[in-house]
Amino acid sequence: MLITRPFKAEDAGKLLSLFKETVRKVNSRDYSPAQIAAWASDEIDPAAWQNRFVGRLVFVAEHGGVIAGFAELEHNCESPMEAKIDRFYVASDFQRQGVGSALMNSLIRFAQEQNLQIILVDASITARPFFERHGFQVIASQTVICRGASFLNYKMSRHISLVATGRPMTGTDLCCGDSTVD
Repeated sequence: MLITRPFKAEDAGKLLSLFKETVRKVNSRDYSPAQIAAWASDEIDPAAWQNRFVGRLVFVAEHGGVIAGFAELEHNCESPMEAKIDRFYVASDFQRQGVGSALMNSLIRFAQEQNLQIILVDASITARPFFERHGFQVIASQTVICRGASFLNYKMSRHISLVATGRPMTGTDLCCGDSTVD
């Protein structure tokens, strides 16, 4: 049975392993070996990786007690009605089994509850079709640099249908933090 739940600090190491494995097995069909080596580098500091989760909304998907994916949303400090998906990964063994959709549904539901209007994402070549299926539209293609390697990706956005919650968003719902490409 698939469940989504909030991130726990003890998940960080497993999510780092899932991230590296996913990039190396799934994204490798769209990016070169040099790009994959930079993106899923063994030089990623586990403590820095864990610290990037602080102050962000993170959902973890589990299937039968095994972590199958995760999705992270951070508040856009410059525009309070926007949030950005920073990291969104589904393990290679769980691709095309509804894990990504379950995580996306959790993010969208949260965005609606917080009366957010737009969700942004910088989607990889690999992830672009997934985000398009979930209502995101390409704003622009862009080249980003990660650990010295250049990557093509797509700045995408989705407008959110709002639902009234009667509760305004507070600073504890989403906090601003630094964002870097992993």
